[in-house]
Amino acid sequence: MSRRKKKDEHHVDESWLLPYSDLLTLLLALFIVLFAMSEVDTQKYKELSQVFSNEFSGGQGILEEKDPTEQPLPAPQPEQEKEKSKNEQEKNSAMEKEQLQKVKENINAYIKKKNLTDVLQTQLSDEGLLITISNDFSFHSGSADVNREGRKIAKEISGFLLTDPPHQIIVSGHADDLPIHNEEFSSNWELSVMRAIHFMRIILENEQLDPTKFSAKGFGEYKPAVPNTSEANRAANRRVEVLILPNYNLQTGEQNKN
Repeated sequence: MSRRKKKDEHHVDESWLLPYSDLLTLLLALFIVLFAMSEVDTQKYKELSQVFSNEFSGGQGILEEKDPTEQPLPAPQPEQEKEKSKNEQEKNSAMEKEQLQKVKENINAYIKKKNLTDVLQTQLSDEGLLITISNDFSFHSGSADVNREGRKIAKEISGFLLTDPPHQIIVSGHADDLPIHNEEFSSNWELSVMRAIHFMRIILENEQLDPTKFSAKGFGEYKPAVPNTSEANRAANRRVEVLILPNYNLQTGEQNKN
């Protein structure tokens, strides 16, 4: 009797385990419900994905896949690209016309102020802005040296050629159909080339101009402005022309490869 009683005294009561396990079960259920009700933080997901992508550069992992919540941008359609390009070209064409028209107006104002209508003319076309200078005013007969009056005009014109952005400039010389033969020149071709070069050199005395944008040509009597049928027409054909080429085609707006 005494041995059994002694044995019962060492038995531990484990009945508390049942409510404890029930409590743990309830807590686990609570955490599952809270997790299910929560939303995924998209920004943190992206940041975490970027970190792992940088650390593991080899191969594609699951974190490198696109975020399912992020909608891809629609690919641009060919028609949209064409319309955008067309609008840009129209803008370029309009800006180029406006700039050259402004230069033309400034030169015309100078012509009017100095009463040089018979000496200087301007013409804006698809080819560019053409400035025409009479040889009879700028050169002595049979000479390629620019005289005093011609030098003044060349220096004035140089200021009008300063544009932003700069343009390609072609200076060309022209003659009438009367043959020339003197100690310096054996043809109108040679005379017209040297007149263009000398006139261009005076223009380039303006150090603000870029010489790489300039070129000179001579056409002799082979590109008359009007038929050589009278003295007045021959005088009109004896000329130097300064052509400002547009940076963009004035019709299509495409960039010119001058």
